Amino acid sequence: MDFNDSPEEAAYREKARAWLAENAAAHRARFGDLKPNTPEHMVAAKDWQATKAAAGYACITWPAAIGGGGGTPIQSVIFGQEEAKAGLGYGYFTIGLGMCVPTVMAFADSETKQRFVSPAVKGEEIWCQLFSEPAGGSDVAALRTRAVRDGDEWVINGQKVWTTGAHYCDYGILLTRTDPDAPKHKGLTMFWIDMKDPAVECRPIHQMSGGREFNEVYFTDLRVKDSQRLGEVGDGWKVALVTLMNERLAVGGSAGPNYREIMKLARQLSGPTGPALKDQAFREKLADWYVQSEGLKFTRFRTMTALSRGQTPGPESSIGKIISANQLQDLANTAVEMEDQYGILVDPDQAPAEAAFQQSLMWAPGLRIAGGTDEILKNIIAERVLGLPGEVRVDKDVPFKDMPTGR
Repeated sequence: MDFNDSPEEAAYREKARAWLAENAAAHRARFGDLKPNTPEHMVAAKDWQATKAAAGYACITWPAAIGGGGGTPIQSVIFGQEEAKAGLGYGYFTIGLGMCVPTVMAFADSETKQRFVSPAVKGEEIWCQLFSEPAGGSDVAALRTRAVRDGDEWVINGQKVWTTGAHYCDYGILLTRTDPDAPKHKGLTMFWIDMKDPAVECRPIHQMSGGREFNEVYFTDLRVKDSQRLGEVGDGWKVALVTLMNERLAVGGSAGPNYREIMKLARQLSGPTGPALKDQAFREKLADWYVQSEGLKFTRFRTMTALSRGQTPGPESSIGKIISANQLQDLANTAVEMEDQYGILVDPDQAPAEAAFQQSLMWAPGLRIAGGTDEILKNIIAERVLGLPGEVRVDKDVPFKDMPTGR
């Protein structure tokens, strides 16, 4: 691993810092601090995305001809690091530009790509990913949303769940079952759809954290043209894998308090035997979190080194998510217990550390599901990184219609 920027990378980092220093200040002067998930926050996010796109800092690795920056993966990583330091990161576009639009670019016809890619880069249109279903659990291929061909159109009926941003998105990519006589991985087909179609209903899910980012989405006789198909009929799993691999990279880390912040909190709190920081059990946990964090840091350095050399990171990207999401949940749970009776407070003005650990405690379980559950990621690491035998799949060759439903 190489921990240092090359001369070219260092020059790019300085250029990005200078641009961010100037434009971030101008952006804040126009919009100030806004509450997330409000109409005003969305306006600010689209303005910042358009500003980046005009300067070639949106979708840095994409060709300039379609609105990208024409740069390298390591340049994209560098800009992302500097943008995070500047405190300007909007999550509305992560799924669309990180997962959905790359799938459109890989499988759509030229007319579709010309219509959708550039507006997405500029932040004019936002996309969502419609994969998970109530009956499928962590098995994406167990989906039951049906698409039936009717001439040059398809009629879609079914339900998706946990769809991030569906209530504000303009378009989405939708994985459906088109052949129930085929095994579950072979009878799928992907489409792009208009989320504003009257046949699409979004119902926000009220989370225990107070947020409403996720949705149930219902399709009732939704008609889409065959030209909206992504990939061949029955080839939807192949198309979905492109999306899922991008998803693993996009959610490979988790935002939230880290070991440094809980150590700061422990200095301020007292337990039955004195300062919490001097508690031996807590110090042992703190050491574990530190070791995990260092391991994650060096794993990310490996990814950055691969990108710097023009290589493509592989399935080892799953390691980052499974470790960081579990660590965040453990860390938040410990902090809330440490706060004793104050741990029940969720008001940032009243709770210790501005309720950061309470929010993380309610959010962390979702991170262990989004982008692949712990169990799915462990299988990927075992089979594709460590080379262990694959898990036995008794339903591999069973027609989907013959699979037991538990009824």
